[in-house]
Amino acid sequence: MATVIYVYSGTGNSLWVARTLAADLGDAQVASMAQHAEGPVRPEADSIGLVFPVHIWGLPRRVLDFVRRLEPPKGAFIFAVAVNAGQVSRTLVQLGEELGARGLTLGAGHSLALPSNYIPWGGPGSAQHIAQRCEAARTRISQIAPRLAAREAGTIERGPLWQRVLFTGMYKLSFPQVPTMDKAFFADQRCNGCGTCAKVCPAGNITMTDGKPHWQGRCEQCLACLQWCPKEALQYGKKTAKYARYHHPEIKLADMLAQARRPR
Repeated sequence: MATVIYVYSGTGNSLWVARTLAADLGDAQVASMAQHAEGPVRPEADSIGLVFPVHIWGLPRRVLDFVRRLEPPKGAFIFAVAVNAGQVSRTLVQLGEELGARGLTLGAGHSLALPSNYIPWGGPGSAQHIAQRCEAARTRISQIAPRLAAREAGTIERGPLWQRVLFTGMYKLSFPQVPTMDKAFFADQRCNGCGTCAKVCPAGNITMTDGKPHWQGRCEQCLACLQWCPKEALQYGKKTAKYARYHHPEIKLADMLAQARRPR
């Protein structure tokens, strides 16, 4: 196999990027980080891609854990695409440092902007805004793909200095708190107990008790549970009820369920 692209995705942006990039590269397979949650990861590929969302201006906990278990073949080209709403900050530099600590090299790291899925700070924007961002992302992937196919190294994209200073500080302060930030989730009266939230959670963080979801304190803040609820019954704090839900328009719930964490 020439390329394997490992993806972590909550509401489909990163999954769409991984699939689109794989199609452009050819001879590429997409695999789920959530389904490689334990033990060493030993891909047999010449090139290894990592596609993931930026969480609170840095690497999500799942991506950090995955990278620390990654054991690529000697000489494999490693690249990454950090999906964000416009502020990549220092995320790809952080990834390069994590790989470097294990004697590995991030050959290329690209930032890609798509509509925001972090609903506690508002909805994704208008339908026009969503369409424009998705189209711009598609164009950018078509530009990136030939460079990655040629194993072109050296590009590690980053935000401006003020982002890297301010937002990295915020990331470091908030990172230890993320698992228990699920205390703000709740199901309103529209919840019908379908269990979609539990099935789609890549962290396996939700259990259903008496037909209602309960969060277990190992949240990753991907917002998959809230965004994919078919009744829009899940809320996070007091404001999310008034905001539009979002998932990538070309990704379906079945796609997300297929790449979610497998039950033990």
